Amino acid sequence: MDIIGAMCEPKDGIQSLLVLASASPRRKSLLTLLGLPFVVHPADVEEVNHAGEGPGAMAVRLSATKAGAVSAAVPGNVVIAADTLVYLDGEVLGKPADEDEAIEMLRSLRSRPHVVFSGVTLIDGRTARQRTELATTMVQMRCYSDDEIAAYVSSGDPMDKAGAYAIQYCDFRPVERVEGCYANVMGLPLCHLYNLL
Repeated sequence: MDIIGAMCEPKDGIQSLLVLASASPRRKSLLTLLGLPFVVHPADVEEVNHAGEGPGAMAVRLSATKAGAVSAAVPGNVVIAADTLVYLDGEVLGKPADEDEAIEMLRSLRSRPHVVFSGVTLIDGRTARQRTELATTMVQMRCYSDDEIAAYVSSGDPMDKAGAYAIQYCDFRPVERVEGCYANVMGLPLCHLYNLL
């Protein structure tokens, strides 16, 4: 049996579940690629930046906080949590509050590079062992038009995404080049998660 398969093996006669601490459809799709059965239990954590906290530290802290909250809610299971941030010009771009903010974010990102940070935390609730990794990816956006932005925003797709975009959205295709993990930009860096498992 491989190490991933062993993660949810019974200990003391108790079968544990693999729990994804996120309602994100992208994270669910990515985790499915590993071929592991899992359940979803979203974390209810306020995503705020602490004074003087860099984006990498923020992503790591938030992923650990989400994992801890869900592990406490469903004890004895193996919990995976992630937090993804878009960082441009010294500012963290979260999810847009409305369409106007989504348009503003996409205009600010256009034709420019930015960095995507994802913290990924794994907690084994049977042993209380916790591990976290940070993934960093540089993303170069293409020179898309205002009309393309308007069409994309009207689709509703950017509203639940950090930086107001999805790298995998076929009709918009906002990204010109990626240096690093593509899955990280989608919200769950699978290589880092595999290492944690």
